[in-house]
Amino acid sequence: MPSLRILSWNVNGLRAIYKKGFLDWLLRENPDILCVQETKSRADQVPSELKSIPGYNSYFTSGDRAGYGGVGLFTKEEPKAVGYSLGISGLDDEKRAIVADYGDLLLFDVYFPNGKASEERLRYKLRFYDLFLDELDRLKGEGKRMVICGDFNTAHHEIDIARPKQNERVSGFLPVERAWMDRLEEHGFVDTFRIFHPEAGQYSWWDLKTRARERNVGWRIDYFFVSENLKKKVESAFILREVTGADHCPVGIELDRD
Repeated sequence: MPSLRILSWNVNGLRAIYKKGFLDWLLRENPDILCVQETKSRADQVPSELKSIPGYNSYFTSGDRAGYGGVGLFTKEEPKAVGYSLGISGLDDEKRAIVADYGDLLLFDVYFPNGKASEERLRYKLRFYDLFLDELDRLKGEGKRMVICGDFNTAHHEIDIARPKQNERVSGFLPVERAWMDRLEEHGFVDTFRIFHPEAGQYSWWDLKTRARERNVGWRIDYFFVSENLKKKVESAFILREVTGADHCPVGIELDRD
């Protein structure tokens, strides 16, 4: 079976990026799977052309709040099952995930909460993190092979952010958030990008208001993690920094399916 090329992109509005040539980009890039986050669209608001792309199956979900959140999945291979719930009581109201079961692997497309708005949202984010890791541990105990991708809304290490000292008290780089990323790795999940790229200066999000992208003053907050039993199957991991249209850029991996 050939390699599986999977991309993930926080598009910051699916309808907005559709007008910027998103479909042409997708057809040129031709991934096997594309996960998108922050679609800001209910399923009935997604442009019809994106629901019927030749060669792709598409799935979308969003919470009740208009113009907020939302995730989507474009996949050539039809999953054996698709879920719009993490199965965690109290965490599915905002519809932050699509879970696709391909039989030999379980793919999580997740838009993790942002904790910057208030202390309440930070608490929600940390609770989401903790309960999600509990679910991953449960599935790991069943021997599942897992890929977890999306916007984690946290830069893990100082190497993952251009200005660590200035942001050490900002949600997205708080010690408590970074400690959860440590725990994720301690529980047997691997940051695929760092397998191949130990160097600094590699980011996936830049503040548009300050034109930070031009100066590469960014954060790496979009990730592909895999369970330890898939680590040797990861053939490459990358950031597509040249792709514009949103404040994030796509990230991806190539995975051996044999």
